[in-house]
Formats: sequence, structure tokens, C-alpha cells
Amino acid sequence: MQTISEAAVYTLKFINQTHRSIFLTGKAGTGKTTLLREIIQTTHKNTVVVAPTGIAALNAGGVTIHSMFQLPFGGFIPDNSSPHFSESTKFETKATLRRHFRMSGLKKSVIQNMELLIIDEVSMLRADLLDAMNFMMQTVRKKTTPFGGVQVLFIGDLLQLPPVIRDEEWRTLKTYYKGKFFFHSHVIQQNPPLYIELDKIFRQRDEVFISILNNLRNNQISPADVQALNQYVNPNFDLKANKGYITLTTHNAKADAMNTQALEDLEGKEQVYKAVIVGDFPDKIYPVDEELKLKVGAQVMFVKNDLSFDKKYFNGKMGIIKSLSKDEILVHFPEENTTIEVEKYEWENIRYKVDELTKEIEEEVLGTFVHYPIKLAWAITVHKSQGLTFDKAALDVSQVFLPGQAYVALSRLRSLNGLILLSPLRMNGISNDQDVMDYSLNKASEEVLKNSLHFETKNFIHNYLINTFDWAELAQEWRNHKFSYNESSDVSVKSKQATWAAKQLLIIDGLLDPSQKFIVQLNKIFNTETVDLYHVSERFTAAYNYFIKPMDDLVFEILWKVEEVKRVSKAKAFYEELMVLEELQVKAVLRLMKAKLLIETVVAGETISKEKLTSDVIKKYISHKTEAIQKQFKELNVTLIEDEADANRYTKKKKETKETKKSTVQETYELWLENNTIAEIAAIRKFTPETILSHLTKLIITKTISINDVLPEDKIQDLTEAFYGYKEESISPLKEKYGDKFSWEELRMFKASLN
Repeated sequence: MQTISEAAVYTLKFINQTHRSIFLTGKAGTGKTTLLREIIQTTHKNTVVVAPTGIAALNAGGVTIHSMFQLPFGGFIPDNSSPHFSESTKFETKATLRRHFRMSGLKKSVIQNMELLIIDEVSMLRADLLDAMNFMMQTVRKKTTPFGGVQVLFIGDLLQLPPVIRDEEWRTLKTYYKGKFFFHSHVIQQNPPLYIELDKIFRQRDEVFISILNNLRNNQISPADVQALNQYVNPNFDLKANKGYITLTTHNAKADAMNTQALEDLEGKEQVYKAVIVGDFPDKIYPVDEELKLKVGAQVMFVKNDLSFDKKYFNGKMGIIKSLSKDEILVHFPEENTTIEVEKYEWENIRYKVDELTKEIEEEVLGTFVHYPIKLAWAITVHKSQGLTFDKAALDVSQVFLPGQAYVALSRLRSLNGLILLSPLRMNGISNDQDVMDYSLNKASEEVLKNSLHFETKNFIHNYLINTFDWAELAQEWRNHKFSYNESSDVSVKSKQATWAAKQLLIIDGLLDPSQKFIVQLNKIFNTETVDLYHVSERFTAAYNYFIKPMDDLVFEILWKVEEVKRVSKAKAFYEELMVLEELQVKAVLRLMKAKLLIETVVAGETISKEKLTSDVIKKYISHKTEAIQKQFKELNVTLIEDEADANRYTKKKKETKETKKSTVQETYELWLENNTIAEIAAIRKFTPETILSHLTKLIITKTISINDVLPEDKIQDLTEAFYGYKEESISPLKEKYGDKFSWEELRMFKASLN
């Protein structure tokens, strides 16, 4: 990150080297979204990102709360009762959730492997929904600790969008809750997160404006503040004559009508552009309208940041359509006197899954939505303006604002110089929720953060090591497996393995006593004010060397047994039991390896991060072991005729996973290096071939690949002649001149190669 505040530094440390749950908040423009991206990129923890709505989840790069935890829509009563409700209100209880809602194996696996849960836009999260999440996580993880032992990072500004609870729902819920916000939930009331506030404002520089915004936010706005704002009242402001202003209003219908009318008033031909949707991408989470209608002269704004090095636009940047054709949009920025071609943006609908090889949580792309990241910008609602930054805006405050709306609307602006009020600001109805104001008093001081970080880091290392050597659950699973043979038929495939199962149980049982003794040692070492990390390292190394071989041998035994069983018909149930054991046993060994890296990192005085807690040995542990076992198995069974379909009757083919989240262009490039065709890459990535060609154009711009790698020599020769002496910004005239001789993608690629 280019600039980072002290509070952001603390947040990163608490995430990576403690288990403490955090509420991260901050005024508009303090960089919450930027910090979220930094956390996702750098944390060593298995992370899942969720949000209350589909659009919020898409923007955060995650999934909705309801889909992740398989929760029904409706209220949640945090007890086991079965109350009677009217037809207009529906409530779940712990009893009904336990009885009716079956969670898929994939989601269970993700929740069981989760170490960090990030909840974005937490201002919209209802108290009862958070308690329902907590209950589901405790149930799936079989732990009664808050959120089943998962660290939670809550992100949001409580003075922006509030939760929505209908009056008829609240009549019931108010019996159980003091208020509707996430901090009113039972789990938070009993286990409050550490409250960290980002206070360095990056959006505004004007001290007078910052002071007014702070006073508005804190319900302390003075008559002088109102007077200062009302200097910008201009009810007769001519929006048509003053280009570059966007009107912020309170109602969708009004904003839509203003945009539609303004577009109709422009002369010229209307062009319609449609989104390209591949795979599963539900319409309720479309990030922009599926159909974009434009004319030359239309006022537009970008709804995403430019991800390229050039950073030509940002989320909320305004421009004017300069020229349009079927496959090309040029936007002009009058104040900078620059023009750019708008490139399509790719949104991904994901789900989480656990990688079979590394047991790490990874993203799986279900579908993509590709469209131009712009929308008509004569007007927008205050609600939809969240996260956007404007240089110029006209505020239509004729309707009474909800609490927080005045603050949200004004804080979109960089400075007062760009403000127009279409009617005077009145103070009735714009005060913020008192519960939120009271909760903000919980903000942690610098001293609290410093002391808490020291204490929580010590606890984190202590608990990480204890959990690494606590194999009670693993041993119980082996015990359950061993005793399940009593119920199997004497002639079944499984019954023949009873001796094998008993032998493995003896091994894991034999490790329990020494592992518990080592945990007692750890407790004594950590039960002091100052922990001798060198002593911890010395004792850990001795324990690691003692336990790693028998634990590793158990992984070998399971994988060998799997290799046998997967070739036998009518043994699917037995195979699946072995896979449950494999998951837990591999997880325990990988945890030992990660703990070794953790100790090495803290002893060296280095920062705990994703980079420090992983290695090639960890990433390839299971694949190397599986390959070695398969090779050895075949050598011992020389008469074995390998039938791929037979050998993998119960399995899905395992694949190596992406190590880190790469840019969309980088992912295409790596598939290109593997000699996949454009059509093959498009199929793998759930994009159209045109989108893949746009990635190749970017690779040509950065000189990562050459135009000669993509197009044949005769085509390049024809393009060289076509572009000779051509100076226009737009390639539309060339396309019109040559028609189908060149595609838009070929013209763009060749133009890129000339830079």
C-alpha cells in the first residue's frame, strides 16, 4: 500500500499474529477497502470474505452470508423455542436450523478449515443474522467458542448504511435484542471485538470541510457548520450548462429518471452495449445494468478503479463520451484534456472450496460478468454512491435524509469547492443513531492497542502450538473408524482391513500421552510475563523431531490404503471414511510443518505473514507423497493393468492449485505459456475468446509477449500497411474502412504493438 496509517499497521499485526477478533471502522475515505485487499493478500490464514448483500460481496471479492452459511431469509431467534408467527413474518430458531438446514459437504469443509472470517459492510449486518452465523459455525466446527473458534474481522462504517428490519419483525426481535446493529448480537455482547478506527483521511484535504464532516458524523454539527454549508446553496443551478456535476438524490426512481431524460435530450444515435455473461452469474448480483445505453456527449462515471499501472481512472471518476462504435468507447476527461478507450472489466462470481492437496481454502470461479465499468452519471442515489469519490456533486436534499445519509452524501466529495446544495440543509432528521454513537466510545487507545498486541501475540503463539499437538479429535476419529468394523459385514471389503485399522489406532493412541505432556510443558513456559522464545524453539524442535515421523507414517498408511480401495468396486462408503481420516491426518502434519516455520519466524524477530508460513515442501507435501505411493504400489503389483477410470472410480482428478490470487491477465498468460489455444483458455477461465484476446493485448502493451506470438506473419504485414501514417485516437475509422478483413481484437493488438 502506498500510504498506511498507524491503525492500519496495528490491524495487519492483529490479523497475522493474534487470534483476537477486530472491528475495523473509519470515516469515509480512510482506506478501509484498500486495507481489506492488503489483508487478503498478506495473511497466512485460511480466509473467507462474506457480506450481507450480493453486490457488497461481489465488491469485496467474497460471497453472501446467506449462501456461505446456508441460512434462510427471515429473522432468527437465539434460542431453541418453536414459537408461533404470523404469515407475514418468518423466524428460525436454533432448533429449526438444526432440523431443517442441511449444509453441503463443500461448505462444511470450508467452515471447518476456516481460520479468518472477514465480514465486510458490517453496518448492514443485523444482530440476529450474526447470532445465526455464530450458531452455524459452532455446529459445523463442533466447538462452543465464539464463531467455533474462528477469528473474525468486522469491517464497516456504522454511520453509513444501517441494517433493515421490518416493523413486524422488530416487534418479535425486540424481546431478544436491545438494538438491530451487529454489536447488539448476543455473541458480540458477550465477546466484544477490539475496536480499531482508521482516522487518516485520504479523500479530503480541506481542514474546514473535514471538521464539518466530523461534527456531522458525531451529532455535534453547529449553526456555524450549517451556515458554512449553506453558502453553497444554489436552487437554480443549471446542471446541463455545468458539465461534470453529478446529482446525489435519495430515491432510485428520481436518479433513473434524470439519467434517462438527460440521455434522451442529447442528439445523435444511441448505442446499446450488453454484458457478456459466462457460467453461473445470478442477475441479482449484476454489478452494473446488463444493458448500457450511451450517446456521444453522455456524462458517465467509472464504477471501478483502473487496475493497470497507468491508473487512468478511479471509482467515481467522471468523463464525457467522445466517440462510440459497436466495439469501442472513448471517454474524454475535460479537466485533464485526455481521452482514453474504455476497456471491459471482469467480475467473478466465486465460491470457496478446500484444496485437496494443501487443505487451504481457495476460490472457484462459477461464472463471469464482463462489461464496460461505466454508467450514466447525471444522477445517483446516496445509497449507491457509497465508496465513490466525486470532484463535483449537486446534493438534492429536498427529501428528509435518514440518519447518516447527509454524512454519506457530503463525504463523497473531495472538497467544498465542488459542492452545490440544491436546497438549504436543515438539521431535522439528520442526526445519527445514538446506539452507534455510544458504541463508538469503545474505540481502543494507542496504549490499549500496544499492550493488547503484546499479550494477544503471546497467546496466539501459545495456542497455535497447543492446538498443533492436540490430537484428541484426530484420535477419536481413528477410534470411531476402528469400532465401525464391528458393524460391517464379515464378507465386505472393509471387514478385511480390521487388523490394519487396529494397528493404526495403537500408533495414534501411543502419541496422545507424550503430546499431552508436551502441552503441559508449553503451558508452564508460557505462564510467565516474559517468554524465552529460544527455549520454546529448543523444546518445539525436540517435540517436532519426535512426532513428525509417526504422524507422517500414518498419512502414508492412509494413502496406501486409499490406493488399494479405490481399485475395488462396491467400496465407496469405505473409501469416503478413509478420506475423512486422510483430511484430518494430513491437516495435523501440515500444521506441524507450519508451526515449525512460525517458531523460526518469531525467533528471528520477523513479521508473521503468508510468505513466512509456507514452503514448497508444505505446498507439495500431499502430491509428492501420493505420486511416490502410486509408483511404489505399481512396482509391487507388476501384474497390475492400470485402468485410469477404474483406479479413479471414487475420485475427482486432483489438480495443483494457484499459489496466490493472481491478476486476471497473469492467469491467462500462464495458460498461454502452457500452449493452450485462445478457445481453450476461454473455456478454462469461463470467459469469451474476445476477453482472452483483450488480455493478450495487455500483455503486448507490457511487452510480455510479442504480436508475432499471436498473429501470423501475413496478417501482421496487412496490418502494418493499414496503420501506415494512421494518427487517429479511435480505430473505428480503420474498422469501417477494412470491414471484416480485421477483427477489433486484431486492430487493438497491432495498435498496442506500436507503442
